[in-house]
Amino acid sequence: GLAVDGLSAILVLTATGTALLVLVFSAGELGNEEARGRFFGLMLVFLGAMLVTVTATSLLPLLMAWEAMGATSYALIGFWWREQRRVDAANTAFLTTRAADLGLYVAAGAALAGGVGGLELARLPQATSPWLGIATAGIVVAALGKSAQLPFSFWLSRAMEGPSPVSALLHSATMVAAGGYLLLRLGPLLEAVGWAGSLVAWVGATTALVLGLVAIGQSDLKQLLAASTAAQIGFVVLAAGVAGELAGTAHLVAHAATKSLLFLAAGAWLPALGTKQLGALRGAARAHPVVGITFTVGAVALAGLPPLSLWLTKDEVLAAARDRSPALYAVGLAGSVAAAGYAARALASVWSRRDDRAGAYDSEREGTHHVGRLAQAPLCVLAAGAALGSALVLPPLVEPLRRTLGAEGEPVSSTWELLLSGGLAVASVLAVFRFGVPLSRRARAAAEAWLGLERAVHLVVVRPTLALARTAAAFDDRVLARGMWLTGPGGRRLAGLAEGGLERSLLGLVGGVVRGTARLGTLARRPQTGLVHQYYAQAATVLGALALLFALVR
Repeated sequence: GLAVDGLSAILVLTATGTALLVLVFSAGELGNEEARGRFFGLMLVFLGAMLVTVTATSLLPLLMAWEAMGATSYALIGFWWREQRRVDAANTAFLTTRAADLGLYVAAGAALAGGVGGLELARLPQATSPWLGIATAGIVVAALGKSAQLPFSFWLSRAMEGPSPVSALLHSATMVAAGGYLLLRLGPLLEAVGWAGSLVAWVGATTALVLGLVAIGQSDLKQLLAASTAAQIGFVVLAAGVAGELAGTAHLVAHAATKSLLFLAAGAWLPALGTKQLGALRGAARAHPVVGITFTVGAVALAGLPPLSLWLTKDEVLAAARDRSPALYAVGLAGSVAAAGYAARALASVWSRRDDRAGAYDSEREGTHHVGRLAQAPLCVLAAGAALGSALVLPPLVEPLRRTLGAEGEPVSSTWELLLSGGLAVASVLAVFRFGVPLSRRARAAAEAWLGLERAVHLVVVRPTLALARTAAAFDDRVLARGMWLTGPGGRRLAGLAEGGLERSLLGLVGGVVRGTARLGTLARRPQTGLVHQYYAQAATVLGALALLFALVR
């Protein structure tokens, strides 16, 4: 049930390398007052679940790891469980992803019904109709939910209530990456069902554009990065839908380095400056130059500016989309322009000079105004990965990568496509630096509410589930628990009754039976005299009685 091939090997190295750097950062920044053992233990179990997910060869271990990853993410998002808003956020994120995760159970049942007895992932395309379509639909729903694609995207917003290192790992190389990985892994299944590839591609492209626009409208740095995560994973999902395994894998790896870097930088500023609001972070890059420079590298890569990593990997995805549909290519290209816009907005905020319009530091918590060296070291390593990740799709690495993934014959981006996307990204960045982001109050409110998606899912999933849980808890407390408490006194009373009158009555009945039996035995012994003439007399009497009875009956 577990194996390592080309795709899973790349994801194993990406997840473990990113997790190592995140944990080093956490060791330097996590306060001594925190439950450090619980934090690091949950992070390691979370990573272990991700590793089983990417090495699973059948649905059974995949389901087990999928569940463990969801449970530990719930515990990590609600890590500061004494604050009710964090618990509410963990509930929302967990229940949203759990609703989508049910698709894997549907897929497993459909695979068994369709003749895939061992539930092997490689054999899923061999399932018989109509079970093949049902299994594919279940897997697509589960993957889109885990990777925070529309309409499930908003759970990433709620995940921001956890510690910053949790966001850095969850949003880069693990949880959201698991959904994109599963779709890349099951590319043959998507191709076997005609509608699946097109659906997945359009969901990915739409998410890249819509969540990019949502990110532009954010006033909170972590919320901006969360929305951008859904948008960037949208390119991976787009690649899976158009059979671009090489492009999707390269973009997933480059995104892992870039996004973990940006979240860790934001996580360094929050305890140092006591805020994560973009308005209040004006001048943050100048106050802490190492964090500011590494954040800049990550933001420039996120914007898709040449020659950094996401520029080339994203264009490889767009080339695969262009080969499938010009409209799909156009939507993906618009999503890349939006990416440049939200990255530029973050950069403009942290590098601007502070003035009277800037919000105050320490507005959310008391800042330390210090970033330790142990926390700065992982930022430098990740910045190098964000800058050099484009090497994955350049000679001499691209051909070995193609052979490793078995992705021969995939489309390659042309020079004019690279120039077009790079030029649009540069123009978008310059426009944001020059004119800002002139959004109306209504548009900004819609963006900060993530287009109202959370409210809709609250009504359909979260609120009914929590109401059912509260009803079950009340039934447990008022009926089952009281019943159990009454069992003890009731049992004692029954025992007293049994020990008293009931037991005496039973003993008397048994004694009466014994005495009656003894008397019958005494009477039965009296005819047994041993005299032959008495036996003859008794036999004659019995025969006479029988003859009389016979005569009377007739």
